[in-house]
Amino acid sequence: MNGFTDVRLFLKPQDLNMHGVDVTAPAKAPPSGLSHWALLRHRWATRRQLLELDADQLADIGLTPQQQREEGLKPFWRV
Repeated sequence: MNGFTDVRLFLKPQDLNMHGVDVTAPAKAPPSGLSHWALLRHRWATRRQLLELDADQLADIGLTPQQQREEGLKPFWRV
């Protein structure tokens, strides 16, 4: 046994709002100060990484396999 437990935490939007978390805000903006080309490369790389996630990792970030494919296969020039 490695000492880790499988604990899943589900937060509902009303729970998050109670603590001042804006649930309508985008997940995370790309790093600031990127040039146009660096931003496109960042999108390409992160979308490729998204396609490599397994089912447990997708569950951790709250995405379905369909959402994973839609975002991961989106062209890097689209937001």
